[in-house]
Amino acid sequence: QVQLVEHGGGLVQPGGSLRLSCAASGINFSIYAMGWYRQAPGKQRELVAGINIDGRTNYADSVKGRFSISRNNAKNTVHLEMNSLKPEDTAVYYCNADRRLPPFDNYWGQGTQVTVSS
Repeated sequence: QVQLVEHGGGLVQPGGSLRLSCAASGINFSIYAMGWYRQAPGKQRELVAGINIDGRTNYADSVKGRFSISRNNAKNTVHLEMNSLKPEDTAVYYCNADRRLPPFDNYWGQGTQVTVSS
């Protein structure tokens, strides 16, 4: 059974920092591209940051320079370091695992709430 379990969400003041973690089980973690997505109320889910199996990263323009994604294949974990948080970063953040080879399976975590407010 595949599981992606996120931790680290919460309430933070503008300008603050949070670190999200996602622990994967039931998959060969190292062959999956990993990503963090977010969905704010009334908006579509969007990619925040991604990290490929070779370690290459990509970021949404809105978070470049503030967020950093990393992975630890030995521990089957992926992290999102979020700095200089803004109220517009408020959303539910989801971890995603994506295999870009057959059978192209894709998995989601349950999400963790991040609220940026004073």
